[in-house]
Amino acid sequence: MKPLDTVLLPLSEIPGLFYAVGIPAAIVVLLGFLFAFIKSTLKRCSSNQVLVKYGMLVGGGQTAKTIHGGATYVIPFVQGFRYLSLDPIQIEIPLRGALSIENIRVNVPSVFTVAIGTDPELMNNASIRLLELSTDEIRKQAEEIIFGQLRQVVASMGIEDINRDRDAFLQHIQNSVEPELKKIGLVLINVNITDITDESGYIDAIGQKAASEAIQQARGDVADEEKKGAIRVADAERERAVEVAGATKLREIGTREAEREQAVRIAELLKEQTVGEKAAERDKAVQIANMLKEQTVGERQAEFQREVQVKDAEREKRVAVAEANASAVDGENIAEAKVATSQAELLVQRAEAYERGEGAKREAEAAVVEIQNRALAKAALAEAERVEAEKRAELEAVAKAEKARIIVDAEAEAEKRRLEAEGEASAIYAKLEAEARGQYEILAKKGEGLKQIVGACGGAREAFQLMMLEHLDNLAETSAQAISNIKFDKVVVWENGTGKDGRSNTADFLHGMTGTLPPMMQVLRDVGGIDVPENLARFMGGDAKGEAPTGKAEENGATLEKADQA
Repeated sequence: MKPLDTVLLPLSEIPGLFYAVGIPAAIVVLLGFLFAFIKSTLKRCSSNQVLVKYGMLVGGGQTAKTIHGGATYVIPFVQGFRYLSLDPIQIEIPLRGALSIENIRVNVPSVFTVAIGTDPELMNNASIRLLELSTDEIRKQAEEIIFGQLRQVVASMGIEDINRDRDAFLQHIQNSVEPELKKIGLVLINVNITDITDESGYIDAIGQKAASEAIQQARGDVADEEKKGAIRVADAERERAVEVAGATKLREIGTREAEREQAVRIAELLKEQTVGEKAAERDKAVQIANMLKEQTVGERQAEFQREVQVKDAEREKRVAVAEANASAVDGENIAEAKVATSQAELLVQRAEAYERGEGAKREAEAAVVEIQNRALAKAALAEAERVEAEKRAELEAVAKAEKARIIVDAEAEAEKRRLEAEGEASAIYAKLEAEARGQYEILAKKGEGLKQIVGACGGAREAFQLMMLEHLDNLAETSAQAISNIKFDKVVVWENGTGKDGRSNTADFLHGMTGTLPPMMQVLRDVGGIDVPENLARFMGGDAKGEAPTGKAEENGATLEKADQA
């Protein structure tokens, strides 16, 4: 193996190498030392701790500086540091036999939760009082403080206040304990009173009293709620009954109205049908009358024309006869010579013929006029009958329609009144039925009460006497009121000497007045069962058996005014 060759640098090249390698290495080493120094002096503090820096150069003339959170530099050899934990500390306080303001011993076991405060003043107090102490030692110190203050708070309050007003009790504890704990840097986080008892049983008695009151109140509330529930149920049933009755009433009314409208409509239709039939009958009768009238007029006219033609023929006949006679007269006048005597006869015959002709003519003309007048009268009569028939038909139609309408209205009004009367009768019946039920219930309850009274008194007579005694004051008051307005200023007895049986009027008056007392006492004995003492009966002038008095009232000091006989 070939040995390594040693490289020897010339001395002229060594300074350059030193500057190229040594200086950077030295800087790195220096920076490393500086970093390590800074790291060793920088102290950080977590959120659940308090950093206490003490020693020289703390600043502010203080012996220690407390920091909550963040970091600070601690100068080696001249400064030191410690951490204080902010974790809560639970302290059980089994306080027993503490005297209250009434000198009653009270047991108040409780649990307090304390911790080091984060205010600068509290952290400074904690750094002074608790820096080198363990958690158990801190708990011991706080326990001693809490015991003393808790006894003081109990002694300042009554046992009822402690038991009833827990918030005030806790507030008093906090106001009393917390200032003392702050002196060593602690704060009170929570107080939990486990129980409050006493050795004399006072609190238990209070609890039993409150429980009894609460039970009674609850029972009363339950009874009130049951009563309200029963009332609500009764109200609901009553409202349901009323609503059902109202719905039934509306249904009946609606049914009746529908039936009434149906009847009215049917009546209207029947009326229209009847009116139409009557109108058709009227038109038919009018047409028949017109046809009969035209037939009668035609027949009368034909008869009249026939008679006129007959009369014209007769008239032409007579004219022809007259013309023939005239021709005969002309022939006779021509033959005047022949028949001189017969001319006078001819004139007589002519006059007679003329007279007969004129009479017949007049009679014919009168007959024609009579026939014409008769025909006109018959035509006028037929026309009047036609007009009368038309007017009658019109009036009868209107009257029949009005009659039908009145009948329908009357029937509808009668049906309405009947329905209203039925509704009112139903309401009155329901009201009277309810009142009868109420009276029945009252009489039934009264009968049960009387039955119980009779049973309790041992008989109907004793019960009757007891009830009469209860109402005896009312009877006496009523009797007194009846005669209260009668004024008896004085009693005047007219004395006219010796009366019947040798007694005076005064003796008779007193005998009659006192004679009313025994019946009253007998009534009291029979009705009320009251026996008037014998002495009192004798004092009234009778005896205990109700016999009539013997006129002793005058001897009992009755004042009478006697008058002389007029």
